[in-house]
This record gives sequence, C-alpha cells and structure tokens, in this order.
Amino acid sequence: MRKIYLLTTILAFTGIMALLFIFSGQREKISNTDYYQAFARNYKIFTPEVPESVDFAGEIVPLNNILVRENFDRELLINTYWHSSTILTLKRANRWFPVIVPILKEYNIPEDFKYLAMAESGLMNVVSPKGATGFWQFIESTGKIYGLEINKDVDERYHIEKSTVAACRYFKDSFEDYKSWTLVAAAYNAGNRRIMEIMEKQKAYNYYDLFLNEETSRYIFRITALKTIYEHPTKYGFYLRNADLYFQIPVEKIVSDRAISDLVAFAEENKMSYKLLKEYNPWLRSNVLPNPSGKSYFFIAPVDRSMRYDALMKQVEDFDAIFNDTLRVKEIN
Repeated sequence: MRKIYLLTTILAFTGIMALLFIFSGQREKISNTDYYQAFARNYKIFTPEVPESVDFAGEIVPLNNILVRENFDRELLINTYWHSSTILTLKRANRWFPVIVPILKEYNIPEDFKYLAMAESGLMNVVSPKGATGFWQFIESTGKIYGLEINKDVDERYHIEKSTVAACRYFKDSFEDYKSWTLVAAAYNAGNRRIMEIMEKQKAYNYYDLFLNEETSRYIFRITALKTIYEHPTKYGFYLRNADLYFQIPVEKIVSDRAISDLVAFAEENKMSYKLLKEYNPWLRSNVLPNPSGKSYFFIAPVDRSMRYDALMKQVEDFDAIFNDTLRVKEIN
C-alpha cells in the first residue's frame, strides 16, 4: 500500500513539473515574440506640450527664458504623469474651489491663489513634518497672528473657511511689501523675511531672477503647472466625467455659544453621529469644547444625515447628465 502511495505521489509530482515546464516555455515564447511587439505597439509616453503662454495672477511667466521654460516643463511633466495625485486633486477641486474662490474675491485676492491650496496640500487637511497644517499649511505661530484659534481643543487651521480668510489677510499684507503676486506666493512658501533678505542680498526683485532653495524655486512652476492641467485637463490626458468629480454636499450650519462637555452627546442632539460631526468639523481636536469666553462657533452638518450616495445625488443639479452612460468629458473652468 505504501509503495502504491509513493508511486502515485511521484507520478503526480512528475506531472506537475511537466506542466510547469510546458507553461514556462509558453511564457518564454510570449516574452520573446508577441510581448515585445505588443509593448512597442501599445506603450507610448509623450512629453506634455508647454503652452505658448502661462501667467500667474495676471503676471506672465517668462517662458522665453530657457531656465524658466525648463523649470515649468519639469513640473508640468511631473504632475501630468503623477496620475493618482493629480486626478484626486482635480476631483477635490470640484468640491472645495466653490468654497475658496468667493473668499478670495471678497478680499480682492486673484483667483489663481486657489492653486496655492492645491499645491500646498492637495486640498486636504494634511500636516507637514514641520507641523504646517490644513489646506493652507499654516504653522501655529503664523496662524495665530492671522486670527486663527489654535489650542488642544480647537485648531482653526483645519477650518477651510477661516483658514482661507487668514491666508487672504496674509496675501494682502505681503502684497503691500512686494507689489507682485508672484513674489507674494513665493513668500508664502519661504517666509516674508527670507524672501526680503534674498532680494536685498542678490539685488534682484523679480521671482524669476532669484536664486532660491529647491522648494521655493519650484513653487511657482508647480502652481502654474497645476493651473494649466486644471484648465485644460483633456490636453494632458485627464478625462473626467461629472460623475467622477467630488460634488458639493448640501450642508447646514449649527451655531452654539455654550461650552460643550461631551461632543458625542452634542452630535446626538443634532441627529448625527460623532464621526460625522468630526468629519465635517475637523477643527474640533478633542471630544469637548470648553468655550470660556462664550464665543459663537459654527458647526457644519450635511442636510441629509444618512450620507447615502443615491440620496445625495438627487440634490446635485446635473443628476441626469451624470448618469448618462456616454463619456462626458468635463473641461474644468
């Protein structure tokens, strides 16, 4: 009996090895013939075209300067082929630009500054290794200077509307010093004092003439590359249907000027989960809101607390078009 079992095992093993040999031979054959032909026929990478002209906040990017042109080309290439990051940012822009742009307009800041938030954070409440936080990447000291409340319970750097107001105030102050929106953007990245020192030391007063650190020297080019792709997505290979974009979810504001000892109970009082409260109000950094000064806080909550996709879609203006089966390319503007 043991001999029969042993023989059966040997035959099974031999058969498996034979099949592996046959299949490996087939793979080798495909690799050496059809594979390379298919690769040459189907796999193509094109360098994105540099547009004839690019501007930031109405100030022309001097693409006729070879160094400027190549720096812009670098960022256009990176963001064109960094597919996942760029397409996610384009999706988020559909939700957040309608919040950011009216505030920029209210403070007379050029609309192109919305691309700073895109470049700074990808339109997410991220935290950098140096502690810069939120869509606009404020460090704590600067955030407080520009009116943001920052403590263990509240951090308004995570508040999209209030942090955008703070950013606008920063931009206006910087413009008084530089009289150039491009330099304002560069100073936002490197710091006002640092840019002023570099300008005086190098005796150059134009961003494109300054020798800067790696991050700041790429900053304006990254912003303008993102702007170029955002304004002409299909030209750079990004085909977005309306259904692909993150739409604005209708919300309501809840105001409270009292101390809240239990945000879980507060969420229940307002017919939502604690998770929903925290997701829509990320500036809440603990599970309490002491509020000793009696300050009025505005909490955001979705009108439809169920968060069901189909229910929310009924509130989107372009509902029928979104579910059209044909590909509808949306040129974002």
